[in-house]
Amino acid sequence: MACAACTAGSSLGVGKSVSSNRTFVKSNLNGFGSSSVSFSFNPFCKGNISSSHFTLYSSNLRSRPPNFLRFDGFKSFASTRNGNAETSEERVAVLVIGGGGREHALCYALKKSPSCDAVFCAPGNAGMAQSGDATCITDLDITDSAAVASFCHKWAVGLVVVGPEAPLVAGLVNDLSKAGIPTFGPSSEAAALEGSKDFMKKLCDKYRIPTAKYQTFSNPDEAKAYVKEQGAPIVVKADGLAAGKGVVVAMTLDEALSAIDSMLVQGSFGLAGSRVIIEEFLDGEEASFFALIDGETALPLESAQDHKRVGDGDTGPNTGGMGAYSPAPVLTGDLQSVVMETIIRPTVKGMAAEGCKFVGVLYAGLMIEKKTGLPKLIEYNVRFGDPECQVLMMRLESDLAQALLAACRGQLGQVSLTWSPEPAMVVVMASKGYPGSYKKGTVIKNLEEAETVAPMVKIFHAGTGLDADGNFIATGGRVLGITARGKDIQEARDRAYDAAEAVDWPEGFFRRDIGWRALKLKQLV
Repeated sequence: MACAACTAGSSLGVGKSVSSNRTFVKSNLNGFGSSSVSFSFNPFCKGNISSSHFTLYSSNLRSRPPNFLRFDGFKSFASTRNGNAETSEERVAVLVIGGGGREHALCYALKKSPSCDAVFCAPGNAGMAQSGDATCITDLDITDSAAVASFCHKWAVGLVVVGPEAPLVAGLVNDLSKAGIPTFGPSSEAAALEGSKDFMKKLCDKYRIPTAKYQTFSNPDEAKAYVKEQGAPIVVKADGLAAGKGVVVAMTLDEALSAIDSMLVQGSFGLAGSRVIIEEFLDGEEASFFALIDGETALPLESAQDHKRVGDGDTGPNTGGMGAYSPAPVLTGDLQSVVMETIIRPTVKGMAAEGCKFVGVLYAGLMIEKKTGLPKLIEYNVRFGDPECQVLMMRLESDLAQALLAACRGQLGQVSLTWSPEPAMVVVMASKGYPGSYKKGTVIKNLEEAETVAPMVKIFHAGTGLDADGNFIATGGRVLGITARGKDIQEARDRAYDAAEAVDWPEGFFRRDIGWRALKLKQLV
């Protein structure tokens, strides 16, 4: 369990954000007028330069979609005084890493943050660029830490937020932290909480965190023998990252044996499935619980509940998530306190004790057991969930940029968050065939109209691009997150589905029963 190579949480808070009257001028990015893009801020805070005015001249901006920039188009800068007086308020430019629905939601919330001057996203996607929620850096290689650090230094980025799990496991946070760039997310060593289910389970064993009993196998024959001994239903999981698809809830022995063959014999998940975790089946209701962590302090976020199965009635194979809502009625205030005391805080303390402080967001996938009514940890993710992030960001009313900076600096004890009391729901629209094979490049129409069918509707893009005619096209499996808020869960649901029905995309589909558990509970009450 030793994790001595981990970076301490406080080491991320090196305080490179600047205090000035920084104004990010985005008008030229959203239109097709002048080919100059202006940024007025104090980028380096060196010497007696109070502020600088940088202008990027890019002759091909007019040929690009709005709010898309190429990293290779950034040139060296000449700075001049602009005479504006500095203020004491801390301002920050933020770079979000990723290009899916979760990242779009984070950009949306950061753009609303009073202290956030500019929101970049690499690589981003067509939807967030067109909506103006972020300036997308389409060709910044997020697997190249040096390139990311160079971009941050050139554009005075004071905070990097890493969205997906893969860059976290690969060590992007480690590298950016060494470069003096405050980065929200765990080190590669701490990201093993998600990167290796075996690592997570061993931590649970050592620190008495309630979870399902399990065994780990790399030999298929031994795994099959264990399954036959335990019986079905039973759960088979790939040890490593599998894009949310490496879990098989086997209701029969044949399903379990087939899953073992798929992972250990056929190598369907590559190295991620070279070991499998065979876990007892927990009967109950799933829920998602999130907390910001600064290495020592855990600040709980609101609860959410997602729908993993592809079909109505929770049928069909698991997906990355077909919809979600927040809050989750099953996670009462008392249960949230139990989760914090028995799962989240012991994990934070355990990681610190292993020399592996965790900084970032802990996403605990929970099962509220039917027989005990108590929560058990199913798995950890070390980033915001997708699509849970969409509903959380629709409800967050606090300054997200400052909360994430506080986590980087070990100062979460000084932070409190405000949430809208109104529930939110997201309905995922996916390409027909998902989570199996699906067609790419199909045209999606009527998105702007769909966003206006009801108040408090926002469409987050997860897998979209633009064709030669400027039409949105589907480029992935999960493509859109139709999100809405309402006075109660029924109104949020009605608004989300009204918007989904207004989208003109014959090649797409969505579940029609998102939120059924919350609605059922509401009816019972």
